[in-house]
This record gives sequence, C-alpha cells and structure tokens, in this order.
Amino acid sequence: MPHTEAGPDWELVTEAAPWQPRDSQGELVYDDHMWIFGGWFTPQIANPRDVWKSPDGKNWTCTVEVAPWEHGDLPATMAYKGKMWLMGGRKLPGAENSNKVWSSVDGTAWQLESEDAGWCPRVGHSFVVWQDRMWILGGTENFYDDNELTLKNDVWSSADGKNWRLETEDAGWSKRRDAQAVIFDDKLWIMGGGHWRPETIPRNDVWCTEDGINWTQVSTAAEWQQRMWFSLVVYRDRMWVLGGWSRKDGNYGDVWYSKDGEHWTQLTSNVIWKERHEHSAYVFRDKIWVAGGHAEPLNSEVWSLEIPEGRL
Repeated sequence: MPHTEAGPDWELVTEAAPWQPRDSQGELVYDDHMWIFGGWFTPQIANPRDVWKSPDGKNWTCTVEVAPWEHGDLPATMAYKGKMWLMGGRKLPGAENSNKVWSSVDGTAWQLESEDAGWCPRVGHSFVVWQDRMWILGGTENFYDDNELTLKNDVWSSADGKNWRLETEDAGWSKRRDAQAVIFDDKLWIMGGGHWRPETIPRNDVWCTEDGINWTQVSTAAEWQQRMWFSLVVYRDRMWVLGGWSRKDGNYGDVWYSKDGEHWTQLTSNVIWKERHEHSAYVFRDKIWVAGGHAEPLNSEVWSLEIPEGRL
C-alpha cells in the first residue's frame, strides 16, 4: 500500500481571480510575482492572449490584454536571464503549433527572439531552466493525433532562445506529450505524460539525467496513478506531483511527494482544491500554489499550501 501522511489544509486565497477561468495556461514566477499567460477556453474559441501577474494570489494585474504571440495553449514558459520566455504551443481553434520564441521583461512588450527555433513546432512539450540554459523536451506535433511520427522524445537546449542545440534525438524514455519536467538534486527529471489520442496511454514512470543526453529510469511505475496534464514542483527538498487526468479515472485531486523519485508519499488534507487538470502550480513565498485549471468546469480559483519546516 502507498504510504500516506496527513498534511495541513490548503487555503482558498481567492475563489475568483479577475482573469477568465481557463486551463492550459503558461505560468512562472518572475519579479516577485506569479504570472499566467494565455490558456484554453474551449476547442472552438480562440485561445486567450492576455498576461496577468500577482504578488499575493489575491490581487491580479493584467499587463497586456492581447499579446503578439498567438499560440498560447500549452506553451513552454520560463524565467531566464532577467526575462520571461514563451515558446511553442497551439493556436485555437485547430491544431496549428508554433516553434517561435518570445521574450519580455515586463509582460507588456514582447519581442520575437526566433521565428524558427530549430525544434519542430509542437505542443505539450516539457521545459526547464538548467545548467544556465533553457531546455525543451518531447511533446507532440499534432494535438489530436499521437503516433510514432507526431510524438517526440528529443531534447534541445539554448543559452539565448535563438540558437538551439539538439542534445539527443532519442532520450531513451518513450515518446510522450504532457509530461512534466523539473530540476531536483542537480539533475533534470521527467515523468508521466504519454499518448492522448486515438488511444490514451498515460504513464507514471520517472527518469533523470545529469547531462540531458544519458537518461536513467528511476521508477517504472510510481505510486501515483498514470496521468497527464498534471503539475510538478520542488518544495521542501522534495518533488511534488499535483492533480492531473487520465481517461480511466478522469481528474485527479491528489498530492504526492518524493525525495528520490522512486519512493512516493501521498499528502492528504482535509481541505483541498477539487480534482482538476492543466492548472498552474508555483512555489512562491515559501508555499505551494495552485491556480485555475479544468475542475469541471474551468475555474479561476487560487489555493496555497504552507508546510512548516521540518514537518515532513
């Protein structure tokens, strides 16, 4: 049986932030604020291109209502070298993907750094900042069709957003989309994700690397259920998996942590957000934050969790 531990309650910081309820938005922490970018409303409606920031999860400011980037569904978003970066993603309605790279220092003015990053246009890719470079991993060329040609397990990196280096065309882990990546213990980790259509095959395997090229499988099947569209953060010297979705179970509302990627503990709380997928997750002001996502329906809630030092 998986190990469980009782944790503190989550706090509902705001039930309705001023941005329209959404999922699949980009998110990051930059300039002492939490940020969200774009997202998804429905498959038939153009994706939003607005940018919002908040210093506390309750008060939000819109820095631009219509940013110049059009592919704001499931983009890669990173804070790097004093700028915010947005790259890849999908334009709605339809399945047009991007490999453009944009940057901004204030969330209002955006600069096109690269029209063609070198890696193919994609959506559902994983991303991190590591070893003073930005990294892009996997994803799919076609949101609605996952197969050996559309799905990717390549790894790319860049020091400037313009020039990209192919680290490996085949990382060893199976081709996948909507996996999550994180930096922990000086290593790059990727886990979960998989296929969505026509057959949904989500995963719960865990991999890590010390160079981005040679990968080690840490777990073939973590204690948490196979999933995609989840969140992954580092907090209290542990990796945390939050929520997500599978066709078998629908939305997940569970929270798991691990110190090594192999052994996982489920943190239970009496008060917690409703099951959801493609929410935003942050570590900010010594707390874990969850914002928005698809909880049937979409929402603009903001929740936070603070675990006292030494509690775990």
